[in-house]
Amino acid sequence: MQPIIISVAPNGARKTRNDHPALPVTPVQLGEEARACRDAGAALIHLHIRDAAQKHTLDVPTYRAATGSVRQQCGEDFIVQVTSEAVEIYTAPEQMQMVLELQPEAVSLAIREIIPEPAMEKPATAFLKQIHAMGIHPQYILYSPEEVAYFGKLRKAGLIPGERIFVLFVLGKKTGNPEAAVDPSLSWARPEDLDPFLECFDAHLTLSETEWAVCAFGGKELECMEYTAKCGGHVRIGFENNHLMADGSIAPNNAALITQFVGKVRGGNRPIATAAEARKILGM
Repeated sequence: MQPIIISVAPNGARKTRNDHPALPVTPVQLGEEARACRDAGAALIHLHIRDAAQKHTLDVPTYRAATGSVRQQCGEDFIVQVTSEAVEIYTAPEQMQMVLELQPEAVSLAIREIIPEPAMEKPATAFLKQIHAMGIHPQYILYSPEEVAYFGKLRKAGLIPGERIFVLFVLGKKTGNPEAAVDPSLSWARPEDLDPFLECFDAHLTLSETEWAVCAFGGKELECMEYTAKCGGHVRIGFENNHLMADGSIAPNNAALITQFVGKVRGGNRPIATAAEARKILGM
């Protein structure tokens, strides 16, 4: 069976050190966290950066500093994927301009953000073809089965370039239901939330051309990741989505969450991918 690619999402765009004192926010902290997570089994870091006030930013010099810190700690084989997330701050053209200026190895792109309306399909397609020609490897973030169907339509129309594409299904909510103020677990993702995504995947995407991964918000992250692995997908783990261990305790760091997952799947029929294996699987 194909090895499992573990990506770590160590901080996200919204959390600060008030949410968890070990949340990495500076370039140095991100490099150190990347090394610990690589040693635990991760092959890729999903990188968010912050300004001096711990606010989300797409600042290119800060991205370069953070990427350099990760490279210094982990070497060239570890995959660095930057985010283009808008966080209600950046427009689609601003997100695209950041990617073109930074020229990262890999980038995550939310389809709902770079194509917020049909009129953006043409400029987004030109952008995607441009970064494909530059050798930048995108991962497309899809938040619902409906977005999977729309993405499949774009792919079949020739608007999504590349022989092999990488998508991420997002389970759960970034902000909970009103009832979650009393019981936060009401907004947690659950393993069965993946099923509608996979049904839509089968109907609209071609397995031989697509690698898929999952992230899951909330304290059932480990259960969701185990189910993802059984279904043939790859996983994204970390404080961006969850900082609770399976027993409900607070994880000391991101590496602990990865170690917990590796311990659960070790001995199964899918080994953990090295960074070199991940690059081969993803066609990088």
